[in-house]
Amino acid sequence: MSDSSRLEMLRFLLRVQEQQLAQTRRWITDEERREAERAQGEQNKPPPPDWVIELGIGVGAKPVEIHAGHCYAIGRRRKPLTRDQALTALTEGVPACVHCRPDTELGVL
Repeated sequence: MSDSSRLEMLRFLLRVQEQQLAQTRRWITDEERREAERAQGEQNKPPPPDWVIELGIGVGAKPVEIHAGHCYAIGRRRKPLTRDQALTALTEGVPACVHCRPDTELGVL
């Protein structure tokens, strides 16, 4: 192998590495932008409601249970409630979640 072909190969390697470095920098820039967008979205996210009613399946189905807004066991079918609405639902027989115990927090026990 001649010295000139070795030099050409090294220059080729340098170009490839510069291209890879540029690509990596673009990936970093893109990821920083996505993280900034996620952080901005978290700041704009409304706080969870204080009380939630978990709804049953189907039109006219009875509610499943009442939850505190921070409860991890809330299902996907839900509706936020005011304190008065949660109290009314509990007194009308909608069960309280056994995990977050909204009836205790609301003083219904």
